[in-house]
Amino acid sequence: MVEIGQWMEGYVSTVESVFGDRAVFVGLQGSYGRGEPTESSDIDVVLILDRLGPADLEAYSALTAGLPHRELLCGFLSGWEELCAWTPAELFQFYHDTTPWKGSLEALGAGLDAAAPEAVRSGACALYHACVHNLLHEKDAGMLCELYKSAAFTVQAVHFCRTGDYIRRRDGLLSAIAAPERAILETGLALRSGGPLAESFVELSNRLLTWAQGLICEAGAPQG
Repeated sequence: MVEIGQWMEGYVSTVESVFGDRAVFVGLQGSYGRGEPTESSDIDVVLILDRLGPADLEAYSALTAGLPHRELLCGFLSGWEELCAWTPAELFQFYHDTTPWKGSLEALGAGLDAAAPEAVRSGACALYHACVHNLLHEKDAGMLCELYKSAAFTVQAVHFCRTGDYIRRRDGLLSAIAAPERAILETGLALRSGGPLAESFVELSNRLLTWAQGLICEAGAPQG
């Protein structure tokens, strides 16, 4: 695996050599950010510039070309102004899942916890739509694995709505949640491990679909 502390120091140094003080924030997301990487983990880096233009994209592409483990690099690049105007439901996840390396996201954090229910609903809607599409058209086990992987973020938001506690690490989350969220997370971890599963592609797809459907209907139910 990549020695992520050393890699991030080199990344920040390289970014600053090109963008200087315009690089207002650098962070790390994903399994490396959570401290639970595997041999196949990507390096999910967040870079926020004071502003972002087409020339900046070209400059970033050029500066990253020579980085070690470039094939693992992915993540998020934006300007600060548009990030501040981002959809709160998406910012909720973004804020809580980012480990800062340079700068701070605290200016974004105020009021984001109120967006957690919408983060649940938008996550569930995306999963629902993708499950139906995959069941009818793609029938792709790899896509199903990715859907279960992304479902973990919705599980985090569900748990936060119920407890006020955001748990980043999957092992900590697994021990804190109840069914049916535990079944979703356990299935996702089993799919990622590549081991044999007793259930079929259709059964696993329907489990995720039914769970997402329940969250959507619960979110849309009249309050009172």
